[in-house]
Amino acid sequence: MINRASERLQQHAERIMRLWEERARAEISASLHQNSLILQDSLPQYLDFLVTELSTAIARTSTRINADKVESDRIGRKHGRERAGYADYSITQLILEYQILRQVVCQVLEEEAPLTTRERDIIISSIEQAVNDAATQFSQTLSEIQELFMVTLTHDLKNPLNIIKMGTHLVLRRFERGDRHYDVTARMIGAIERLDGMIQNLLDTSRLRAGQGLSLTFENCDLEQLLQEVVEDLNFAYEERFVLVSADAVETRCHRKSLRRVIENIATNAVKYGAPDTPITLTLQHTATTIHITIHNEGQPISSEARSILFQQFRRTKTAGEQEGWGLGLFLAKSLTEMHQGTIEVESAEGKGTSFIITLPAVPIETSDLQPNQIENG
Repeated sequence: MINRASERLQQHAERIMRLWEERARAEISASLHQNSLILQDSLPQYLDFLVTELSTAIARTSTRINADKVESDRIGRKHGRERAGYADYSITQLILEYQILRQVVCQVLEEEAPLTTRERDIIISSIEQAVNDAATQFSQTLSEIQELFMVTLTHDLKNPLNIIKMGTHLVLRRFERGDRHYDVTARMIGAIERLDGMIQNLLDTSRLRAGQGLSLTFENCDLEQLLQEVVEDLNFAYEERFVLVSADAVETRCHRKSLRRVIENIATNAVKYGAPDTPITLTLQHTATTIHITIHNEGQPISSEARSILFQQFRRTKTAGEQEGWGLGLFLAKSLTEMHQGTIEVESAEGKGTSFIITLPAVPIETSDLQPNQIENG
């Protein structure tokens, strides 16, 4: 026996789509910019699927049920993918489209006879599943678009920034220390370096979020020398605020550029959030098995609540205020430290300031430990 609701739905599919479009244009602002073909896209396919769902003439074997689920998922995801491609659409408007469709379907089908409990349950359950599938794909597609935009933007910004950086360094050579123009140019270079670091942080975070990872090539590294170089550059930018404490040279294996970024990211945070005009100390210590790099600043302690989100991407504490940055520096510092098989811990207390403690293994790190599908970075 053929289900009457299924039969009526098949007969009135075009009218349902027409009524749905009229309401969509009246209630969904993004739909005003789309023509009928684009606006209706995959919804007629969904109505065909719903006709099958309502039918009692088709045997509901496990194979058929699985096939229907796959088809429902495909149609819902197609709809979500298409909507994510239009700048005006939000996920709220996407969901509203399905709510309007459900109302129109029930309205039209009940003009001739009331829907049974089974029929109404099938319609509601099916549309809810379609909403979930479409919303999931909408979010995923939107995320992919945003990631592509970020990667493209950061790559495009790199070339002109490098040209500005080289030109400013050439200008700096024309002045002597103490000259007002020298100081201004030096500050410009510091600002360019910070902007370059922000762009690199954004690019690397995009790679990590996409699951690509960062491949690091390790080499022999004198950590004391590396820290001396970092302190010299930071003192140039921040007027002699940094102090290095180290008893002797410490040799290990590391990716110099990445480990330098870890230290610089934490050190610049100490400048932003520590007490002004107080020294920031970098201490290098080691045992037979571990290496400790401690970056300490004076100032108000970090609350336990703030500490819980310090290393999360795009999260900033309430004390961040108007400080510049993406909220990515500590997230990347933690990620890069872990790639060195290390850890970062935070100690912060009233009257004692704040210390970020980077702990690294003292034994050589084999590059073969890295995953083969990671992407080379710098």
